Amino acid sequence: MSTGASMITGIGSYIPAVVKTNADFQKHEFYGEDGVKINVAPEIITKKFEQITGIVERRYADENVNASDMAIIASRIAIERAGCDPETIDQIIVAHNFGNVPVGTIQTDVLPALASRVKRGLGIQNADCVPYDILFGCPGWLQGVIQADAFMKAGVAKKCLVVGTEALSRVVDHYDRDSMIFSDGAGACVLEWNEDAGNAGILSTAVQAHCNEEVDYINFGKSNLAGSDEKVRYIKMKGRKVYEYAMTHVPVAMKSCLEKAGIHIDDVKKVFLHQANEKMDETIIKELYKLYEKPLPADIMPMSIHKLGNSSVATIPTLYDLVLHENMDGHKIEKGDVVLFASVGAGMNINAVSYRL
Repeated sequence: MSTGASMITGIGSYIPAVVKTNADFQKHEFYGEDGVKINVAPEIITKKFEQITGIVERRYADENVNASDMAIIASRIAIERAGCDPETIDQIIVAHNFGNVPVGTIQTDVLPALASRVKRGLGIQNADCVPYDILFGCPGWLQGVIQADAFMKAGVAKKCLVVGTEALSRVVDHYDRDSMIFSDGAGACVLEWNEDAGNAGILSTAVQAHCNEEVDYINFGKSNLAGSDEKVRYIKMKGRKVYEYAMTHVPVAMKSCLEKAGIHIDDVKKVFLHQANEKMDETIIKELYKLYEKPLPADIMPMSIHKLGNSSVATIPTLYDLVLHENMDGHKIEKGDVVLFASVGAGMNINAVSYRL
């Protein structure tokens, strides 16, 4: 018997044009958390960084482009691919962590909400289309999808635009080695309720949050450069703690999500995992397959981090867009395939979604 489900009918992304390679960081001076200069040649620092994270280059937004601008561009692509009238969208959910950060400022701009700016940018006149933002760390876009699915199951909405957008390059401390991880970009999808979806659409979801000691693993803190203005804050990360947390909790949450849907790991065609860093992502997926006592398939997990870096909430929708439209060599998905989305980030928060095309 056919049953209703939430379906992704259109996906779009915006990949900024400015390319910043690891070589560009060799002009930087790096300092530790203690404010002491790291007396290691910059080329050695960047080489070790590349070996751990897999990142060779990343994309930065042009100085006249803000997070809301990228969100609008990605949304237009998603709407066009969905073939829908923007005026029929019930909700616009925009995930981000820092809002707009205009070049030359030290303050994030979240008033009005980015979702409200996206609605205006799309020219939507319908007053019943409700725009709002969510803050959920890197899993924000996926949480927006989960939230939209809940609203549609409740009958509150039939069509939602879910966007993830970030300009992290404007909130990084250039004296901190971790600054090389982060990048900019946006991804968006149109999610629609289909009464005749059959066994397709969102099959299950799982969400966890650990907010005790873990809450400060990713936070806003002062520059590593001694003597810097302590009122100016930047994104900071306890890398080892984040890694250990992810290894412990993310594979379990992913397995829980599949079990809720009655899906076995053998039936999953691709896993779209948040592009945090290559080593961490590869370990997460290995740990997931260990839970099933299964060997790891060679082509199960597409990776975009090598060229695009970690663009937080934009990574999963951008990665899904690239694979769905066959813009990533060696990876292809088609109607009927089951995929698993999963993310982890500041909070600390974890989520996962199983989905059949």
